[in-house]
Amino acid sequence: MTPIKLYDVFDFERPAKNKDAQHKEWRTHIKRDYGRIIHSASFRRQQGKTQVFPGHESDFFRNRLTHSLEVAQIAEGIADRLNVVYREELRGNEIDGRLCAVAGLVHDIGHPPFGHNGERALDEQMLKYGGFEGNAQTLRILSRLDKKVKYLDPIDGDDRAGLNLCYRTLAAILKYDAVIPEKREEGSKLKKGYYKSEESLVDEIKEKVLRGNKLPEGQAFKTIECQIMDIADDIAYSVYDLEDSLKAGFLTPASILASGDKLLETVVEAVAKQLGEPVKKADILATFFEVFADVTPGNEAEQIEPVQYFMQATQASNQYCNDGYVRTEKSSGLVHEFINGVEFELNEENPALSKVWLKPDVRKTVEILKQYTFNAIIYSSRVKLGEYRGTELVTDIFKALSAEKGYLLMPDDVRERFLDVTEAGDKARTICDYVAGMTDRYAMEFWARLRSDGAESMFKTV
Repeated sequence: MTPIKLYDVFDFERPAKNKDAQHKEWRTHIKRDYGRIIHSASFRRQQGKTQVFPGHESDFFRNRLTHSLEVAQIAEGIADRLNVVYREELRGNEIDGRLCAVAGLVHDIGHPPFGHNGERALDEQMLKYGGFEGNAQTLRILSRLDKKVKYLDPIDGDDRAGLNLCYRTLAAILKYDAVIPEKREEGSKLKKGYYKSEESLVDEIKEKVLRGNKLPEGQAFKTIECQIMDIADDIAYSVYDLEDSLKAGFLTPASILASGDKLLETVVEAVAKQLGEPVKKADILATFFEVFADVTPGNEAEQIEPVQYFMQATQASNQYCNDGYVRTEKSSGLVHEFINGVEFELNEENPALSKVWLKPDVRKTVEILKQYTFNAIIYSSRVKLGEYRGTELVTDIFKALSAEKGYLLMPDDVRERFLDVTEAGDKARTICDYVAGMTDRYAMEFWARLRSDGAESMFKTV
């Protein structure tokens, strides 16, 4: 067999060539990146950003930080399993599980306050200047905004090098291989990818990771670690958002199995779009019947009185909301099942672009759980009320900072950056970066200092 190398020295080079830290033999480049991320401000801020339910509602519910930790662990677990199951195909190589974990840790780091609603609000304000997109902001944070390393020679007048992570690490978070247009019409749909300001960096990443090779015609750039992270995100999303919804009492197995036609039709449409194949309402219900098979009495059901049958099924359903052991056992079982459904194929010419995917039946289950929870919870009136406030709040803050003399409301470092740039787009992006970096609570406090009737202390830092 022809020897292959899944990783090469070029993968571990960094955009800023200055020696920002001395390499230690006992510490790999990826472990250095892991450390930089764990200790970064943007990583910590994820604890203040909503996953599904706002953090102030309960300490139990997941936030962006705990979700990212779970994604990281699942991603590393996927890599560990593939290294064993596909040992022969890998030919002595191993997928770097720690690199997959690193990608999981930062995959949501670009999310603004109030999740997708904050994202839409910022995108609306940035339509003329490249829009706003969470994945693009993740790359921008890691390669520009986080305060760790500076370029010795500024690039386009900007000396910020972010965390100065390895090219292979940066590649692991590039989910969408496309430049976001700098200008879009109002009402046009956001294109996922990376900003024009990071295009030259992405070109460098591709050159290093592909070792000078060209991408085949029509193929997008997405490394094996990025694919693993993406699958891990879907698994965590599908299982743990459902678990949180059960704990919150927003959903029960009984309410899911008794779903109305309108919700089921919405889920069918969403799942079919993701899978690219027809899906029926019966498929949605069949999946949940299998997931919650223990809710209904077994073979002895025929000998049970209808009222007793109803009572037992109701009690079993309520256990998922009230019994942490039951929820944990179910969530753990689903995660293990989904991890075991990941398959691998080696790319001989570009090993970094080797393929991983979920088996069709497993992917279908994952998508059904994910899309059902999203549509049942995210579009509920109780959740929508909070989201609406977030959208309006982010918009209001952005407009206040964009107004004449609005820069006077900014922290000193943001104000200095704002005044240093001259182009309208660069000024707007500076404001956008600042607002996007806010936690939910910080954004609410900042807005309150602008608009609230209550007095806010001037001695609290901005």
